[in-house]
Amino acid sequence: MLACWKARPEFFNNIRNNCSRNLRSGLACRAQDQTVSFTERKKNKKVVIVGSGWAGLGAAHHLCKQGFDVTVLEGGYELGPKTKSLSPDDACIRGFWYPYRNIFNLVNELGLKPFTSWTKSGQYSEQGLEVEFPIFQDLPQLPTPFGTLFNTQFVRLPLLDRLTSLPLMAAVIDFDNTDTAWRKYDPITARELLKQFGCSERLFRDVFDPLLQVGLFAPTEQCSAAATLGMLYYFVLANQKNFDLVWCRGTVREKIFEPWTESLKSRGCRFLKGRKVTDMVVDEETGCISQVICEKESFKTDASIFAVGISTLQEIIQSSAALCAKEEFLKTLNLKSIDLLTVKLVLDRKVKIPYASNVSTGFDDSSCAWTFFDLSTIYDEYKDSATTIIQADFYNANELLPLKDEKIVDKVIYWLSKCIKDFENVTVIDKEIGRFPKFLTHFFPGSYKYMMRGSTSFPNLYMAGDWIVNRHGSWSEEKSYVSGVEAANRVVEHLEEGSFGKIDAVEEDEPHIQSLRSFNRNLYDIRAHLNFPFLPHLSIFLS
Repeated sequence: MLACWKARPEFFNNIRNNCSRNLRSGLACRAQDQTVSFTERKKNKKVVIVGSGWAGLGAAHHLCKQGFDVTVLEGGYELGPKTKSLSPDDACIRGFWYPYRNIFNLVNELGLKPFTSWTKSGQYSEQGLEVEFPIFQDLPQLPTPFGTLFNTQFVRLPLLDRLTSLPLMAAVIDFDNTDTAWRKYDPITARELLKQFGCSERLFRDVFDPLLQVGLFAPTEQCSAAATLGMLYYFVLANQKNFDLVWCRGTVREKIFEPWTESLKSRGCRFLKGRKVTDMVVDEETGCISQVICEKESFKTDASIFAVGISTLQEIIQSSAALCAKEEFLKTLNLKSIDLLTVKLVLDRKVKIPYASNVSTGFDDSSCAWTFFDLSTIYDEYKDSATTIIQADFYNANELLPLKDEKIVDKVIYWLSKCIKDFENVTVIDKEIGRFPKFLTHFFPGSYKYMMRGSTSFPNLYMAGDWIVNRHGSWSEEKSYVSGVEAANRVVEHLEEGSFGKIDAVEEDEPHIQSLRSFNRNLYDIRAHLNFPFLPHLSIFLS
């Protein structure tokens, strides 16, 4: 799988002597650390980055090292309403998974040690524990999908039901993360996909439905089959080790973002809070963005990066005459976002929780999915506490957001007690609730055609985030960070200064997957060349 951007041939020729590695393999020139004085920085080209999450900081990190004058605008979009310690950076797919190569390289570069060791996870239903996910790298390595299928510990699910997952590999092989594959599978729902490939009702209810709901944040009948295949392959099926994960030993903000931000400030990067973008000034001669406007304040720029979520971008578009004039931006107004609720509870006693991280679906016919975490074993600050500290994150939480805090706490304790009986007699001695409406990306069926690429019709405006279209193959935080570096590389290319940031490609497909995908592509090519529309492809043979 490839890094998503490609240098123009004429520009690549100019830098060939300085950079001989091939960008398309995911490699690039080794970035040179450059610390420049304020006086020198005033002479350097200016880059404005909107957003300070994984994507925005990833872009700023590389561009600061290349000596650009970088300003990061923090409008408050990134963190939602302020709470004592809760933020969406510590919710969603909040673990750091085995294939997060680029994030692990980053924290090593920063000299940080924020992570726990590899941990096991559990999955619950109203009947109790359903699945134990082991540390897969400690077990015999089997070819995909057999490593995941046979090493995962299913408490109640019969083998026959598990085997009904195998035909789905035909769609996994057919879906190769190309534009063609996305357009083919995106109109189909995840539920339709699983039915089409013979997934049993019990396997769907007890395993796939909870996993997909917490991975894509919505019920399977509301999720794109293309996004489902991409997410499943990256986190679960590409290699059995991919499902292994570590946790941040405190909040991501405290353990990673704050020291990372301080290192950027030491290189001259400016972070300006409370700046919400309202418009841009466009140079009529070049078509480039020359200024970014934040209400009555403006920032001159030679290149800009938008590293924000969908709802924030939509807010910016609706206020900006410059963006409203572009069809690609207007199309994004068709995209949707999902509500997130995160609840932190301090309990009066120690509760024995088998796994630090856990997955479940909503009970009482609720349409939300949720995860819960034993912070007493994950966070350093709680290791010696005589209490239990739990955090539960709820996705597609539109039914929960309007409720009063006390009602939410009652529901959370009741649902936790359905999973683990020891929660039945606890007393909540402290609580913290974070409501984040329209915060998570909704990969609904048909959404792909509205999503933006990393480059835009403005020659010097670039996009980054977990929702943009790229070909790297990663998801969640890793995709956000990678897309930020990709955007920085586009700035380097456009301004013709600096060197390219290194992006590690995802691990190559296993040999049998490579062979099957090659065979599948050849069938497509033959069918197209001979104009035989009835010639089957691999998914027909295997299903």
